[in-house]
Amino acid sequence: FLAVTEDLVRRRAEHNNCEIFSLEEISLHQQEIEKLEHLDKWCRDLKILYLQNNLIPKIENVGKLKKLEYLNVALNNIEKIENLEGCEELKKLDLTANFIGELSSIESLKYNIHLKELFLVGNPCTEFEGYRQFVVATLHQLKYLDSKEIERSERIKALQNYPEVKWKIREQEQAYLLKRAREKEEAQRRMQERKDKKQNQTDSTCLGFDSSDSPQEKENYQAEGDGEQERCQTVENEEDEEDRRFWEEPTPYTPESRLETHRYIEEKRKAKDNKRESKKREKPPWTLVTAEGKVLNVNVPKLHFSLKDDEENNQIILDLAVYRHLDTSLLDVDVQPTYIRVLVKGKPFQLVLPEEVKPDSSSAKRSQTTGHLVVTMPKAKEIILAKQKVSASVKHSDCNTQQKNTRSGQVEKLEVDPSKYSFPDVTKIIQEKKQTGQGPIKLQPEKVTEVKNSCVDFKNDEDV
Repeated sequence: FLAVTEDLVRRRAEHNNCEIFSLEEISLHQQEIEKLEHLDKWCRDLKILYLQNNLIPKIENVGKLKKLEYLNVALNNIEKIENLEGCEELKKLDLTANFIGELSSIESLKYNIHLKELFLVGNPCTEFEGYRQFVVATLHQLKYLDSKEIERSERIKALQNYPEVKWKIREQEQAYLLKRAREKEEAQRRMQERKDKKQNQTDSTCLGFDSSDSPQEKENYQAEGDGEQERCQTVENEEDEEDRRFWEEPTPYTPESRLETHRYIEEKRKAKDNKRESKKREKPPWTLVTAEGKVLNVNVPKLHFSLKDDEENNQIILDLAVYRHLDTSLLDVDVQPTYIRVLVKGKPFQLVLPEEVKPDSSSAKRSQTTGHLVVTMPKAKEIILAKQKVSASVKHSDCNTQQKNTRSGQVEKLEVDPSKYSFPDVTKIIQEKKQTGQGPIKLQPEKVTEVKNSCVDFKNDEDV
């Protein structure tokens, strides 16, 4: 059976920082609880306790909750009101839709002098003749019964007829208890029948498995694939028929039938889970490296990618189209000299590189706009490249010849490291010119006098 556990109480005490010793209110509804215990030891300060829609058959282990003001045990399997004398501050008790047939058991509530509201709607005792008069006359402290206020005149009238009403209630109780005894016997018989039927099915299944252990029968079983499918279909049809029969069979609404329904649903759920687990095959691990040591190209997450060989900077760039909103913590990048491996939510992406790279000098970045993963991997082999020459049309004048000689006077060197490439200074290609005019703004264009080097046969022609 399912009982109240400490873990359950702590989880339900989130509003109290999971502390249960100082808990004043707790809701344990719809937890399939079948036994009420421990709360009077763990939560002594409880004032409000919700236990509706469970399978509790008896009120117990709440007598030490001296501060309890409201107890809700609606929609349970309670048949008798008991063990509430110690709840000195109890003001409201909800027993809606239970199986209380011993109406005289409400006399135990006389000691709860602060009880003002009582709910018994949906119980068999409410169908007794004189039910309301008996409760009103028995519990003088009540103000409301089943949400209806108790008038003074109603109480006086109930007290006047109390002996007669009490005698009628006793008679109806005896008849109900005899009926309940028969219902319990019937429920016991039905439960035994179901147990025997289940045992027979288990035995027949085991015999079927034992008979198919021989090699000849195994071969026949494998050869008859269609027959097995038909058998599976037959089993499923039988299960559906049994399920339909269970739900359509009329049964009395009793604590036993309610418990039986709960057990049946639980069995079906477990069988379904087991069936799902058996059908679920374990996936083989991904093969990333063969037994011979060959690295394979793998793209399990099925992502688009591009591999660029940046010869100018002597590096390889991988652009992996990772999902834009994927958290970076779910990515694991591993760069090796000959290959790169990226785990995306545990799924491997592996790519063999065209050249050997430097893992220690590699870097990985995420794009803030597209979310793509960009991995830059410098090549291990450094390529020697000559510095590019600046091509320019050279005139055969003496001045241009002299400028060319001056430029070409620099020694051209081979650079090993691409990051140390030197480029000509563009600002010094054209010779400096002096402006004769002064001031920031001039209306007429100024005459520019070029600073001339000493050239042979130089002639200044104004017309030219």
